[in-house]
Amino acid sequence: MDNVKPDIIIANLINMGAYKSRLSVKNILIRSFLSGALLGFATVLAFTTTTQTGLGVLGALAFPVGFVMIILLGFELVTGNFAIVPMAVMGHQTTIKNLFYNWAYSFIGNLIGSIFFGALYCIIATKCGHNYDSAIVKKIISVATEKTLAYKELEVSGIAVVFTKAVLCNWMVTMGVVMGMVSESTIGKIIAIWLPIFTFFALGLEHCVVNMFVIPTAMMLNAPITISDWWLWNQIPATLGNIVGGFTFTGMLLYLTYYKATTQSECIGPTSLTK
Repeated sequence: MDNVKPDIIIANLINMGAYKSRLSVKNILIRSFLSGALLGFATVLAFTTTTQTGLGVLGALAFPVGFVMIILLGFELVTGNFAIVPMAVMGHQTTIKNLFYNWAYSFIGNLIGSIFFGALYCIIATKCGHNYDSAIVKKIISVATEKTLAYKELEVSGIAVVFTKAVLCNWMVTMGVVMGMVSESTIGKIIAIWLPIFTFFALGLEHCVVNMFVIPTAMMLNAPITISDWWLWNQIPATLGNIVGGFTFTGMLLYLTYYKATTQSECIGPTSLTK
């Protein structure tokens, strides 16, 4: 059978988190740069699919291609690391210092990669600044406006909405990382990863790395969004929400039930890690 049991998955994720926490700055930045760019590609694909078909659900079905590539190639995505590296800390395989080291450089690399791809895509989308009236340009601006100015109008309630959507988003995104470990075959991994990633995108939740592409790209496309609008009304609360969602509902809870409980002989079964 191809299926990997949950306690083995969690043990593997802890080892993965420890490995990621000790990567060199160069490797973290390169791999996170690539992740940011790939999510930009995936987001454009999703928006293009939506504008061409008029069906947002089809765009959501297209979007997971970016995550599949990132997870299969072992790149650095800070939102996934919000769950995986803390699991390694709880499992005493790495330190808090290494956790923040990984998070900081992954975040920076994701940001650079997202903006870099966004700048290149603006050249294509506007024909080097000659056409800002295409459907995809309008879509990017519309989504970015909803992710910033719409929340700004709600004031404190807007922050609460962003934060909550970000918590729910990274619950699903980090489950995508976990699901990438449930199979030993490539096709099995792809199908498993697709499920939670499709879910978060279809629900319109807030993913801080996707927003690193959407919002600054919209700004480059002349959207009426300022840097403070981007960071105060989306990027900061979305990042904090992603941390809470990934760590709490995936990292901590799966660790407690499938690793800590098993090592303390509180679970029984043929795949117990105590055997």
